[in-house]
Amino acid sequence: MACYVKIVLLSLAVLLLSLTAKQASAQTATDTTGLYRIETSDGNEYFGKIIIEDSTGIQLRTEKLGTIRIARPDIKTMITVNAKNLKNGTYWFDNPQSTRYLFSPNGYGLRAGEGYYQNIMVVVNQISVGITDNVSIGLGTVPLFLFGTSTPVWVLPKVSFPVVKDKFNVGAGALVGTVMGEESAGFGIVYGITTLGSRDKNISLGLGYGYAGGDWARTPTFTLSGMLRTGNRGYLLTENYLIGSADGSIGLITCGGRRIIKKVGLDFGLVLPTGSEIDTFIAIPFLGLTVPFGQKPTR
Repeated sequence: MACYVKIVLLSLAVLLLSLTAKQASAQTATDTTGLYRIETSDGNEYFGKIIIEDSTGIQLRTEKLGTIRIARPDIKTMITVNAKNLKNGTYWFDNPQSTRYLFSPNGYGLRAGEGYYQNIMVVVNQISVGITDNVSIGLGTVPLFLFGTSTPVWVLPKVSFPVVKDKFNVGAGALVGTVMGEESAGFGIVYGITTLGSRDKNISLGLGYGYAGGDWARTPTFTLSGMLRTGNRGYLLTENYLIGSADGSIGLITCGGRRIIKKVGLDFGLVLPTGSEIDTFIAIPFLGLTVPFGQKPTR
């Protein structure tokens, strides 16, 4: 247990130092008027200000290429962007999976109309949708019925509210599930969570109580998680659990990352169980895929 606490505190201390350093070196935003991201039909993308626009095409003033002309038929998408996301000539997309870590949620919520499909280790399937900017709902399952056995299903209601916009958020929710075809097979957890930091760089502390078969846990489960953006498409993630039980406590330390590929998130990491009952080193691989939907260009 002491080893688990030390490792978690050390990882979060490193994350906090990184957050502070990056915040201190944050680049100054420039004028955002007329700044666009243009994606062409051949797969290239350009960032700049539109100088001339007519029915045949546009002239775009870019930082690296100067003024270029793009024909109207070659334009696939044309989206207004914020200059603060343009760093060293590379555009940092808004975090497409900012409401959770590898699995556990944080205090941020999906915006109205946004959603994502998540698959974990092939077998776990989950979909979540933003009903409003503060309320979302999810549905998940492990489709064991394909193998002729009982299938677990669950729903995931969540509410979230900003206390200080883009700096401090709180949320609450639940995982409410059952195993289809089984009696007294209900399971789940209710939780509250606070998140300090932006959608790209944050730390979250959560507390929850689980239940199974109609009985609630006597001790809470604590989560301590963090996210740090490393570039326009990369993130470092840590997700840690302290689960109380009648015989002691079990810890789960998770370290990993996320790579954004065309807005699809590829999550990877290792889960390290620890505790008084764990007497051997075990590292369980984690692999997940998240596909966002419902996000539409502004133009």
